[in-house]
Amino acid sequence: MKDVVFRVLRDQPGALEAKAEQQPLTITATNLEDLQHEAREALIHHFGPSHVAYRVRLRRPVRPRGSAAGA
Repeated sequence: MKDVVFRVLRDQPGALEAKAEQQPLTITATNLEDLQHEAREALIHHFGPSHVAYRVRLRRPVRPRGSAAGA
């Protein structure tokens, strides 16, 4: 099984956007669960029946320690 990695470009409450690292795919959603679903749908449309050979990976940016609100 091959991985398709989507890098999260925008991570704001109610607005997530991610782009695949190797394929020309960009997805958007309002929450992380829906973003995962949109990634799977994008693979279905891009690869057709062979989408079953691919696994979705989401990569979110690493936030430095102490950058959370109230810290």
